[in-house]
This record gives sequence, structure tokens and C-alpha cells, in this order.
Amino acid sequence: MPPEAPPVRFGMLLTLLARSWRAELDRRLAHLGLSQARWVVLLHISRIPEAPTQRELAQSVGVEGPTLARLLDSLENQGFVKRLMVPEDRRAKKIVLTDKAEPLIRQIEAISSQMHQDLISGIDEEELQSCLKVHQTILKNLNRS
Repeated sequence: MPPEAPPVRFGMLLTLLARSWRAELDRRLAHLGLSQARWVVLLHISRIPEAPTQRELAQSVGVEGPTLARLLDSLENQGFVKRLMVPEDRRAKKIVLTDKAEPLIRQIEAISSQMHQDLISGIDEEELQSCLKVHQTILKNLNRS
């Protein structure tokens, strides 16, 4: 009798799901000519209610400041974002989307929304809500540590 395969661990499965989700979204967004890092930054900026500082945006995206600075340089050169001075802190800069970015954000959101619908197809609403509750609890527990 062959040895049993080790059970798939929750963390490994969650990591695989997150990577696969982003890879699929990246594939669906490829025709827009944006790298994953760029569309992630644009989405984060668009979803933060008030224009974030560079530091806040780096924390939200989960990258180091210098990495974000290079991404913002590129997005600024493409005309998608602007850096604005913060009067009360000369070192800080707020990051805002330009009018040119708005149609792109709408496309990213539409593609993302369609992909979400495609991927949750066939999942019972009650099961989905239960899964979301579990994920929220895990996040809350992680933020306590």
C-alpha cells in the first residue's frame, strides 16, 4: 500500500489560492500593458478613501518604500498618478490618481469583478459567507499578535 500523501496545510492552501488568484487576474489584465505591481498599486490607491501618503500606500500594498517609489516614478511618468506635497510635513507626499487613470481603474475593476464571479461560481452563498467569516477572524487574530 503506497504511503498517504501529507494533508494539504491550511496556510499552504491559502498561499496557493492567493498566488493563483493574482496570477489569473494578471493574465486577464495583461492586455492593459500593466505589470502586476502597477495594477496592484493603482487599485490600492483607488480603494483608499482619502489620498494616502507614500508611507501609507507602501504599508497597504505590502512593499518597502524604495520599491514603491520606483513604481510610483513609473506610474507618474505614464501619467496615472501625481505626488502632492503635504503642507504639514514637507517630507511626505500624498498620492492621487489622475484623470487619465480613471478609465483604466474602471477596466481593472470590471475585469476583477468578472473574474470574482467566475471563480465563486457554484459556491453556495452560505458557504461563501462562512469562508469569509473564517478569513476575517484569522486576519483579526494575526493583527493581535
